[in-house]
Amino acid sequence: MEEKKRIAVALSREKAGHTILGLLAAGSIWGFSEVVLGAVLKASGLPLRSAILTGVGLGIMGVAVSGLTASPALLGVVLVAVLCKQLVVPIQHVPFMCAANSSLAVLLEGSALTAVAATIRNNLDRRLVIRVGTGAFAALLAAGAFYFAGMRLAPCPYLRSFARRGGMGAFTLAEGLPWAVFSGVLFPVGYRLGESLRAFDTGRRQTRLYDGVSGALTVVCIAASALAFALGY
Repeated sequence: MEEKKRIAVALSREKAGHTILGLLAAGSIWGFSEVVLGAVLKASGLPLRSAILTGVGLGIMGVAVSGLTASPALLGVVLVAVLCKQLVVPIQHVPFMCAANSSLAVLLEGSALTAVAATIRNNLDRRLVIRVGTGAFAALLAAGAFYFAGMRLAPCPYLRSFARRGGMGAFTLAEGLPWAVFSGVLFPVGYRLGESLRAFDTGRRQTRLYDGVSGALTVVCIAASALAFALGY
């Protein structure tokens, strides 16, 4: 009996470590995309930059939801992504508030997705429309929360332009709906990728390979984000 308990505890710890490594990797990839892809989109002048980044971020969350967990532990992904973005503060010696609103957006997007996924996690596998709705609804929730919170945290001139009667509706049309469209498309894509990773991760050897890759991705993405800031992006 004691031997069985020890084995159960060891397996539980191994599973917890496996999940933590996966969440760290997902968060660092999201942070990397915000830093590097965000800089590329800004330099290119492409429209809907925030919508694209939101969709990519919730697509990465989709991988974590399907491949790892649909519990509040997903907030670990969000925190790592925010920390990657905040590397700009010590590296470029800028005030914290310079990246406050973009970090707030990531925090709200990830938190909204975490809440929605945890609420309907038993239904996510059933139909594609549910996964599309999950991504879109989470993005709309985040956009609504960002409108109010961003106005109080560090309102930029663009955000201030919506500080008028009917401003929330205008902001929803300009930002919330594009966020929802991209997230509604990319969250199911990420969820499907997570299913594939979960199917691959079935044996001890595969688990060790998965953990090694997750650890390496975490280090590489954080280092690449730091390098991008060091180069002035």
